[in-house]
Amino acid sequence: MTKIKVRFNLGAGSNYKKWKITYPCGNVEYHVPTNVQLVMKKCQLKNSHKIASKIFNGGNKQVCAWILCEEIDVVIENPNQSDITGKRIKYNPRIQPNWLIDETNVDGLKVNQIESIGNCLYVTN
Repeated sequence: MTKIKVRFNLGAGSNYKKWKITYPCGNVEYHVPTNVQLVMKKCQLKNSHKIASKIFNGGNKQVCAWILCEEIDVVIENPNQSDITGKRIKYNPRIQPNWLIDETNVDGLKVNQIESIGNCLYVTN
């Protein structure tokens, strides 16, 4: 099964610092993090460790991390962002070339649900 790919877009241009959602059919959506809440189901944290390590060691930024999910809801009206409780997921290859939860490497982790608050992500189920 081909999955939905979600990542935070840091490429220069009109979609800078927006969530990028790529669907299996090829459709792409961009969303301003403060205007939506993403609810992703049946997820896996993906990371290209080779590219992330280059960035960690001072190289130029490139796409190196994303989330694959089987389902996604983009909540536009009244997102319940203040109601989220769960473990925060972090990713910044300049600081550590891995997905982190509580400073532990969780590259490849599979979880039932991930939700966003702004540009932050949380395992919520």
